[in-house]
Amino acid sequence: MALDTTAPVEGPRKLRVVYGSCPHDCPDCCALETQVDENGRAVSVRGRADHPITRGWLCAKVNRYLERVYHPERLLYPLRRVGPKGSGKFERISWDEAISEITSRWKQIIAEHGGQSILPYSYAGTLGTVQGGVTDERLWNRLGASGLERAICGHAAEEGVQLVVGGRLAPSPEVLVESKLILIWGSNPASTAPHIMPFLRQAQKNGAQVIVIDPIRTLTARSADQHIQPYPGTDAALALAMMYVMVHEGLYDQQWLDAHTVGWEQFLERIHEWTPARAARVTGLAEELIVDLARRYATTKPAMLRLTDGINRHTNGGQTVRTLTCLPAVAGHYGERAGGLMYSTSDWLKWDKQARGHAHETSCPPEPRVLNMNRLGAILTGEADPPVYSLFVYNANPVASTPNVGKIVEGLMRDDLFTVVHELFETDTARYADIILPATSQLEQRDLHKPYGHLTLQYNEPAIEPLGEARSNWDVMRALAKGMGYDEPWLQADVDEIIEELLEASRPQNTSLQGITLERLKAEGAIPLTLSEEEQVPFADGVFHTPSGKVEFYSEQALAKGYDPLPGWVPEVESHVQEREIVPVDERLPLLCPAAHHFLSSSFGNVGILKEKERFPRLWIHPVDAQKRGIRSGQLVRVSNERGWCRLVADVSEEVREGVLATTTVWWPMFSPDQRNVNWTTSDRLADFNGGSTFYTNLVLVEPSVEP
Repeated sequence: MALDTTAPVEGPRKLRVVYGSCPHDCPDCCALETQVDENGRAVSVRGRADHPITRGWLCAKVNRYLERVYHPERLLYPLRRVGPKGSGKFERISWDEAISEITSRWKQIIAEHGGQSILPYSYAGTLGTVQGGVTDERLWNRLGASGLERAICGHAAEEGVQLVVGGRLAPSPEVLVESKLILIWGSNPASTAPHIMPFLRQAQKNGAQVIVIDPIRTLTARSADQHIQPYPGTDAALALAMMYVMVHEGLYDQQWLDAHTVGWEQFLERIHEWTPARAARVTGLAEELIVDLARRYATTKPAMLRLTDGINRHTNGGQTVRTLTCLPAVAGHYGERAGGLMYSTSDWLKWDKQARGHAHETSCPPEPRVLNMNRLGAILTGEADPPVYSLFVYNANPVASTPNVGKIVEGLMRDDLFTVVHELFETDTARYADIILPATSQLEQRDLHKPYGHLTLQYNEPAIEPLGEARSNWDVMRALAKGMGYDEPWLQADVDEIIEELLEASRPQNTSLQGITLERLKAEGAIPLTLSEEEQVPFADGVFHTPSGKVEFYSEQALAKGYDPLPGWVPEVESHVQEREIVPVDERLPLLCPAAHHFLSSSFGNVGILKEKERFPRLWIHPVDAQKRGIRSGQLVRVSNERGWCRLVADVSEEVREGVLATTTVWWPMFSPDQRNVNWTTSDRLADFNGGSTFYTNLVLVEPSVEP
């Protein structure tokens, strides 16, 4: 039950405090407490002061959560399209009408084309165990719908880390205060994981060096002790050259490598190819800088390498992360407290797969096929055979956030595609729906959250009743299952029953769940995973989670999947970088699209004060590049390539290195010039590993816009 305390506020007014968890795609996974007045209205949302990471404050986005919950444009009732697709013309209908229409159409589609012609499309609108994970599986398994490869964020990086060390086992960020060198590579925690920043600041006060490697001068880079700006997509080349210096100057532990790695001699041959001089030509960095970075990283202990998923969104992203994951092994940082790799804490706890999805049930047909979410536009316009005839979108806004949006819009306009969108707002995607269903916010739904940036499991108690007729993801799945005539109990279980089932099924394989019960979670809200002090230092025992139990430089798994068995660097598919140097062949420039400070993907993109803080959809361009193209700050520019175009407002600035462009994401198209954002230009090619996304492999032309 929720903690039911009262505190006098504004005289006789009394407030109830409810414990919860931030649901958004951020490693911080903050513990929340919501104050609710006597009328059942939430009056404040704040971070819990007793949480080891949240520590009483929230990010700029979630600080405005009530403006999202009580936004005047919240969807409150089911809607049916009455105008042309994309026109935004809808009429109100009842839930019974909506469920009946959806399930009738699905039954017809299944009869004519099979369940594989229905595609659920979702991602991280909530990271809840039930409202996300369970919702992503149970009904769709029973329906026999197409599976969705949810590969839009970190798929290539996850594969790269798994191949080298066998698991995503980062320490909790408190340990950073003990590090002596923190190398933040391709990550901007000030905007994407802000609760790490106080630990970084304390580490610096304690004498640690903080080094940021990023082509963009991010908020994090501004406060670092050093900022290094390689050319995009060349990070693996830089890492290899660092290892070259370590090897040739004897800054490595041969005895440790012999005992704890596989394939060192083969990998050494590749390292020998990457002199600092060669890497300097590829990365655009000074040779002396590369040598100095390698020496400092190898000789300062403990040293922590911080990676997140942005760096993997290139066509060579998997190999990039894999190569970077080798750095702590060569430098001897794995197994040290406050040293090693800080990527993700996801694998400290793994939910039982069968309890989550029930795909093993005899009533569930085999999964007919798996479609990659990055290819949504291609799937809807002919790549899928048989075609997708119904799309069900929830926890996602693909017309804003998915690559190659022009193709997606083309597919959504198909007359024979029946589209349902479950959302809080009439997003750009919802405008193309045949049926829109109103969704609950985190304050209106129950859930359990397993973070990927720290080690505390968190329960979310609903603080207020659903607004209007909004329903949670899981409640919609239950209604749809009933409408389809499915009577299995696991399709009608309530949220607490599912959480209990997952805890009990997962406990035998997860000692980290020892002592953690549903009753405790409901009473306390947040409970640390049960890990000893030694266990909280990844690989302290020298045992890795690979098949060999060692760091695998040479990987049989990689070879079996068709990858290079060794880490390495190859140029991106779209790039001016060749095997030996940067050679621009035309006027196009690489366009990066990092996360905005005030949006979280497309979430919060319609909150007025946050839009004001982001100002407008802008394009950062270096003064040298702007001068060559006759572009000035404040000018509307056209950004284009063979996939599409959009218009942005130029910001001539040295925040990006010469030869590189950047624009923050994700602006809703409806709030952008011409109702297009950067994803009209991004590529739906897949990365080298695991079907990952390639948003950052994107060469574009930029020129002054001719006003329409």
